[in-house]
Amino acid sequence: MDLLFLIGIVLFLLGLMISIGLHEIGHLVPAKLFGVRVTQYMVGFGPTMWSRRRGETEYGVKWIPLGGYIRMIGMLPPRAGDDPGKVRSVSTGPWQGLIENAREVALEEVRPGDEDRVFYRKPWWQKVIIMAGGPAMNFVLAFILFAVVLMGFGITVQKTEIAAVPECVKTAAAYAANPECTAADAASPAAAAGLRPGDVIVSVAGRPATTWDAATRAIRGSGAGPVQIGITRGGRPMTLTATLIAQDRESLDEPGKTERVGYLGVSPRQVVEKQDFGAVVVHMGDLTSRTATALLRFPEKMVGVWNAAFSGEERDKDGPIGVVGVSRIGGEIAASDAPLENKAAVFVSLLASFNLAIGLFNLIPLLPLDGGHIAGGLWEGVKRGFARVTRRPEPAHVDIAKVLPLTYALAFVMIAMAGLLVYADLVNPIRLAG
Repeated sequence: MDLLFLIGIVLFLLGLMISIGLHEIGHLVPAKLFGVRVTQYMVGFGPTMWSRRRGETEYGVKWIPLGGYIRMIGMLPPRAGDDPGKVRSVSTGPWQGLIENAREVALEEVRPGDEDRVFYRKPWWQKVIIMAGGPAMNFVLAFILFAVVLMGFGITVQKTEIAAVPECVKTAAAYAANPECTAADAASPAAAAGLRPGDVIVSVAGRPATTWDAATRAIRGSGAGPVQIGITRGGRPMTLTATLIAQDRESLDEPGKTERVGYLGVSPRQVVEKQDFGAVVVHMGDLTSRTATALLRFPEKMVGVWNAAFSGEERDKDGPIGVVGVSRIGGEIAASDAPLENKAAVFVSLLASFNLAIGLFNLIPLLPLDGGHIAGGLWEGVKRGFARVTRRPEPAHVDIAKVLPLTYALAFVMIAMAGLLVYADLVNPIRLAG
């Protein structure tokens, strides 16, 4: 195996572990600020690789780099009427016994004097801040990393200056057979109109084209037939008439969908430009929207992962990917022939995307995810606010222990999906190329 490939895997795993560690710090800091006693801060799962106790908290790293956690005392409230430090063992059925055992475990570390340091007794807004701190840290880290890429390295931008004008129009099959133009090939609309490399497109059909995307959309939307192309050549404004032809091209808005559009036949000059802060905000917002949409389709996408793992189907490059797969991509980036600066930019961008996805995933309002605890805290706030408005007695703390059976079921599903992703990433991985 290539040494650079291994180095890339190790570096990306290190980046993932740092991201996980910062996520847990997002929980740890507000928990300590609000007086919750935290007994453990761990990065990873499984057997402990290293740990050190500082004050009342044990800090450590575990061998399996698939997550992390902080252990706060009193995550679950006792039964109504029970002493906060003692839980009566009551079992009226398998699910009830499971719930009561979980209460005992949650309160077993509560010592005399800890009654006001348990998580469940904190105000609802403090619970929300503590549990939202982890995803918030991922969002902050993603934004910083995207800023490094866009403002530090820059991104490839397509200018409205024409870089190339093909002399003829060929199908993909004809081009593969003979890339050279022949007398039998039709001249491209751009060449026939007299467009040249170096011309700058300023308008299409009388509409301004300040970006390459705007020019492309205007050309496509014009369909087949004559259209006025406004350009500047050597600083002089000119207007040329091009007779567009109709071609089947991939949709700009719906990848994978083909539509019949107008075709001119030019390609843009591409340059690397550093972006400003506003571009980072726009990029983060756009990617957040697309990632959230992808999460909504996550169950559907997992069917494709199953088929790729066990039926040999081609892996969807836009589908779910696990820690093993994303680390492997990190190795491919390191082993590629791209310049070092380009490798670093792609590497950092990939790590930023991972943080964004993890932050959004953890906001899903289901236990055992952070979003489930956030939803519980918000519901408690609603109940207490309603009680104050209606002058009713203050309600009890929201008892998330009652949904533990569903929590365990969801945890089992998440473990199964994680296992499937690991297997798929090993036998049929997503690759950067090929």
